[in-house]
Amino acid sequence: MNMDFNLYMNDILVQARGEMDAAGYEQLETPEAVDAAFARQGTTLVMVNSVCGCAGGIARPAAANSVHYDKRPDHLVTVFAGQDKLATQQARNLFGDDHLPSSPSFVLLKDGQPVAEIGRHEIEGHAPTSVITHLQELFEEYCEEV
Repeated sequence: MNMDFNLYMNDILVQARGEMDAAGYEQLETPEAVDAAFARQGTTLVMVNSVCGCAGGIARPAAANSVHYDKRPDHLVTVFAGQDKLATQQARNLFGDDHLPSSPSFVLLKDGQPVAEIGRHEIEGHAPTSVITHLQELFEEYCEEV
């Protein structure tokens, strides 16, 4: 049996991107788009997306459901590790020296500066509800009521 790997991966990528679009996240596919998003005033939640199981089963559902809360970020954006490589690298550069690159992960920005982070080690092996709670705790601390 001969399987076209790129065709197989395309189905997964379309699904993963669609989930983030449906949740209201803006796809940042270029370094310029990342720069523009990081220049915004207010709070921005950056989700570093990936095709791994913990992204699909935990992080993307948490990203989608956490924003149904009294306080939430002004902006929701995502970069796709392994797919939009230059955009992801630019985001990681802007996250600062203390950032440990991982995917999936979340970084909360305030006026373009990182104020909080949830790394893969806080996602993988955890229930989506615990990641949602963690995100909402960050929203409570850093975001305004909508």
